[in-house]
Amino acid sequence: MSQPIASSTTASPFQGAIGVFDSGVGGLSVLRAIRAALPHEHLVYVADSGHAPYGDQSEAHITQRTLTVGNWLAEQGVKGITIACNTATVVAAKTLREQTHLPVVAIEPAIKPAVALTRSGVVGVLATRQTVQSAAVAKLVELYGADKRILLQGCPGLVEQVERADLHSAETESLVRQFITPLLEQGADTLVLGCTHYPFLRDTIQRVAGEVVTLLDPAEAVARELVRRLTDNGSLTTQTELGSVRFFTSGDMAQVQHAVTHLWGDSAQVEPLASNR
Repeated sequence: MSQPIASSTTASPFQGAIGVFDSGVGGLSVLRAIRAALPHEHLVYVADSGHAPYGDQSEAHITQRTLTVGNWLAEQGVKGITIACNTATVVAAKTLREQTHLPVVAIEPAIKPAVALTRSGVVGVLATRQTVQSAAVAKLVELYGADKRILLQGCPGLVEQVERADLHSAETESLVRQFITPLLEQGADTLVLGCTHYPFLRDTIQRVAGEVVTLLDPAEAVARELVRRLTDNGSLTTQTELGSVRFFTSGDMAQVQHAVTHLWGDSAQVEPLASNR
């Protein structure tokens, strides 16, 4: 298990940057929202693709990876950490918060706003198996879904399609149709994108679900919460030039570079995470 996390007190490579991480490239959907909300901040993104997908791992492994990546970001001198992974949030966000003095902002499935929006009273939640089976999601359903039907749908295979940047193939659409059709047949008119990889499949999901179905992605809400937290503690940057964005991965460099280039842009250059991470 990783040692407790402490804020860096010496000059570090990314002093004052914001750290963002996910099990892979899906968290780029959250990074994009953060970039739009805080264009002058320096950002450091970690795709822990060497240990993905988190949704198929044990809780102990997910916690260990969350603390390992959190440790690394803290050692680099970041001023805050964003968990851009629903699975890591529901399994390990509490532990990470207990082990660092840094502000930790985490994403979670948007069940509360979905309940407020549904017209049919039926909400579908698309997520990894670990997320839909978690106590944290069960608590969200209990808190907000008392008079609604909340249908939890694990979606094995979708993360891997996004990791390969395979967003529009017949195989990807077939998987999406397999997971969504049972929800639609039960009357779901609102679908929660409960994994940060899934917004990259939004066009396919919307086409399969139909335009009358509302899709919810909480990335912008995460960015707003990050702005609030950094404003409250007075740590927003005062610089006026555009901030930098650095990308790191624990996974296969060529595969992650291909995916990041496709999902973020040609200017993105992926660097290897330290081998002991």
